[in-house]
Amino acid sequence: MRWPWWRVAVAGSSMAPTLAEGDWLVCRRVRPGSVARLRPGQVVVVERPDRPGLLVVKRLVRRTPQGWWVEGDNPAASDDSRVFGTVPDASVLARVRLRYAPRPRLM
Repeated sequence: MRWPWWRVAVAGSSMAPTLAEGDWLVCRRVRPGSVARLRPGQVVVVERPDRPGLLVVKRLVRRTPQGWWVEGDNPAASDDSRVFGTVPDASVLARVRLRYAPRPRLM
């Protein structure tokens, strides 16, 4: 069994202002079959269906028969379902549970 908790770094500005580049997230893996417990508005880690292996952080918008429609909070800087379509259930890997920013640098 894989460890259920996962640490993810935010890269890019697609989730601004909610998340900033350099923020770290604590995520809980989605167990197979439990994707039905997810709700619109939650922030998740998904594998892009058009680029296997590329993980992105997005917000669940709505459920469709094909999977989840996901979008970034910053539409001008986000490649999301408007670009790659719905995300199949199996590609929803984790739900974000906690955000923590890196410690500020001392001068």
